Amino acid sequence: MILPQNRLKTLFIAVCIYFLFSALYPLSAYSFEKTFTNALGMEFILIPAGTFVMGSPVDELNRDESEIQHKMTISKPFYIQTTEVTLKQWQTVMGKKFLSLRRGPDTMPVTKVSWYDSIEFIKRLNQRNQGTYRLPTEAEWEYAARAGSTTAYSWGNDIECNKAMYGNSMKHDVCQLYIKSIKLELDRPAPVKSYQPNAWGVYDMHGNVWEWVMDRHEEYSSAPAVDPHGPDSGTMRVKRGGSWFKYGHYCRSANRSFAHPAGRFQTTGFRVVREIGE
Repeated sequence: MILPQNRLKTLFIAVCIYFLFSALYPLSAYSFEKTFTNALGMEFILIPAGTFVMGSPVDELNRDESEIQHKMTISKPFYIQTTEVTLKQWQTVMGKKFLSLRRGPDTMPVTKVSWYDSIEFIKRLNQRNQGTYRLPTEAEWEYAARAGSTTAYSWGNDIECNKAMYGNSMKHDVCQLYIKSIKLELDRPAPVKSYQPNAWGVYDMHGNVWEWVMDRHEEYSSAPAVDPHGPDSGTMRVKRGGSWFKYGHYCRSANRSFAHPAGRFQTTGFRVVREIGE
């Protein structure tokens, strides 16, 4: 069958437009699966590019005055690990030698790891040539934690013991009765996925363990920014998310903490990002 000349011309133009669009926009989120699991069983979910307001409003309960609101743009989609790095994943990459004083079920988040330790884990993970991994930036972390929300927590402005792992220590025991009732252990974090994920499918962004991010600590500016990576100099590194040990308001999406990158804390672990296109 011979197509009329005008139909051939239309088809030719359509094909040209398709290939031109593909060349100009190779990183479109539509080109990627929503979820991804690597050979180690580390699960990732696709976070779309977008713009959000980072920081907290002046009337948010327990906010810190440093949480200045500013418009933030994440220009490219990325994969974020749906959970914190677990003991099993840590051992698989780092070996038993690096499990000293880290005990528990395979699905417990690894803790007592410094920022430098997390970078070493990522270095070895990348040496497997199965993608390019890194820590999330602070902006990426808050964007994924908020999951489109503008409230103190991804589900609203109040926190309760059934929403996240916090208040689970002898000094701060506000949630221990609830934690015992659901058969979790006291005075420690919970296995990953013990609580419901946020609207984007990411677990434990509120509570369980603090999470190292890539950025050095600095005070916020009110100016809009695109894909920031923090200051180029400085000592302290940022931690996000709160933990099992203390208060619920530490788990707010906008809350920030920081520590020396060599510090190893029983309350602190990390999760990783897998870069798109790798």
